[in-house]
Amino acid sequence: MTSQRKLPRRAFLRVGGLGALGVAAGAVVSQINHGTAHAMPPRRGGHGGDDGPEMPNFNRDVDHIANGFNPSETLTDFDYGTVSTMPDGRTLREYRLFSGDKQIEVAPGALFPAWVYNGRIPGPTLRAREGDLLRIHFTNGSEHPHTMHFHGVHPANMDGVFEIVQPGQTFVYEFDAEPFGLHLYHCHVMPLAKHIAKGLYGAFIIDPKEDRPAAREMVMVMHGLDVDFDGVNDFYAVNGIPFHYHNHPIKIRAGELVRVYLVNILEFDLVNSFHLHANFFHYYPTGTSLTPSEFTDTVVQGQAQRGILEFRYKYPGMYMFHAHVTEFTELGWTGMFEVET
Repeated sequence: MTSQRKLPRRAFLRVGGLGALGVAAGAVVSQINHGTAHAMPPRRGGHGGDDGPEMPNFNRDVDHIANGFNPSETLTDFDYGTVSTMPDGRTLREYRLFSGDKQIEVAPGALFPAWVYNGRIPGPTLRAREGDLLRIHFTNGSEHPHTMHFHGVHPANMDGVFEIVQPGQTFVYEFDAEPFGLHLYHCHVMPLAKHIAKGLYGAFIIDPKEDRPAAREMVMVMHGLDVDFDGVNDFYAVNGIPFHYHNHPIKIRAGELVRVYLVNILEFDLVNSFHLHANFFHYYPTGTSLTPSEFTDTVVQGQAQRGILEFRYKYPGMYMFHAHVTEFTELGWTGMFEVET
């Protein structure tokens, strides 16, 4: 049976403001029906039994073609750069990134005036190996000043804090890839919360010199969407679009080693989390150690915290993963693994 859920109070009180965008902040929770994920009917009202407008049905896809990216592809899209060998034998990886202003449909009928790297939220997942020399050509195609601040080790003049890149200008970041692990990058121009919340962030992976065990790898960047710019998130998502992996389950195989590179860049809320249903995972905080810190089914991350999850599913079927904060889940941060034999 399906059941009705109520819209969280803070979203319910802002329905009028979101109406101008053509959608109210609402969501669905998922159920399993004969092995297939379905959306429950839209909810009505707020806490305490208030009546409110019926919420939109999130079964309909956003326009991925117009958006220019699809989270199903973002999941496994790793940018290794253009590779060449330097005279001393070192590997040089060059990347080209540009910022821009772009309207993105983040929910059915809701356009979000985002600031983006390479036309997408999150920006491309940059990937290198420990010890490589990295050269990132960043061009600011936005109407606003931006930078790229990389987490990791690099010289002060490559930090993306004081080297403000004005509209139309280009800056080249160059540094060694260290330490190995899972990192991130984001704009560091003030007001910082605005530049991050509007979409200027991405994952940055440095592989150890010795490869990790072979696995089905995917990146998940957790974030929020403040569509009416009041400093409170209206939706929550992984890789750009709320409910995407709910409507498009991620297919994996029973017994297959799965490795998730999990990054939290959520703004306006203190913490985020990841919960895996009917399973446990080994967790490697920041990915800077090859030894897991714990074996668990839930992990909590503050902003800019990240870690690597490794797990295998024993039984086939449909399994949820989501934030273990009810409101985050009901407003978009939820998905499904479809485990096949």
